[in-house]
Order: sequence, then C-alpha cells, then structure tokens
Amino acid sequence: MEFALVVPVVIVVILAVAEITTVARLQLELGQAAREAARVAATVPDPAQAVDAARMALGADLADRTSVAVERPSVVGRPAVVELTLPHRVAVLGLVVPLRASAVMRVER
Repeated sequence: MEFALVVPVVIVVILAVAEITTVARLQLELGQAAREAARVAATVPDPAQAVDAARMALGADLADRTSVAVERPSVVGRPAVVELTLPHRVAVLGLVVPLRASAVMRVER
C-alpha cells in the first residue's frame, strides 16, 4: 500500500530534477552564447556577425529555435547589447517557458 503511494511522488521528483537540470543547462548555454555575441558586437561594426557568433556558439539544434537581437551603436564607448530568447517546452507539463540571456559590452571600434 505504501509503495503505491510513494512511487508516483518519487517519479514526479525525478522528472522535476531532470527538467530543472535541462533548464539550467540551456540557461548556461544561452548566457555563454550571449557573451560571445557581445564580444563580436563590441569589436565588429556589423551586427549580423554578432548574430552569427551567437548561433555558432549555440549549435545547430538550439540556434534554429533561438531569437537573437543585437543593438550596436556606432559610437565608441557606448554599450552593445545582445539578447537571446529561447522558448522551452517543459516536458512534463507541456508549458512553454521563455529562457532569456543578455550580455552588454562597450563598443571598442
């Protein structure tokens, strides 16, 4: 009797831990890709190259699902801002959770 009550709770906990791990990994990958794109945006005048850098850092599987926004002023010393958004579907609940990451670096040239 107790086994029948405990097993569903254990399964839910295991699935929750797996989903939290997946979200944490995706968030770290988005943050790294945003920093890489911000580095490129700070040093290269073409924002398209920063978008390409973000997509390369993410890999093909995530790059297709991620939107990348780059704001790069032409004035040296102003902040270049890169924002990434990835809609992530929570496997257990079917909800879509937007994961976001951004990075800011000063324009160097």
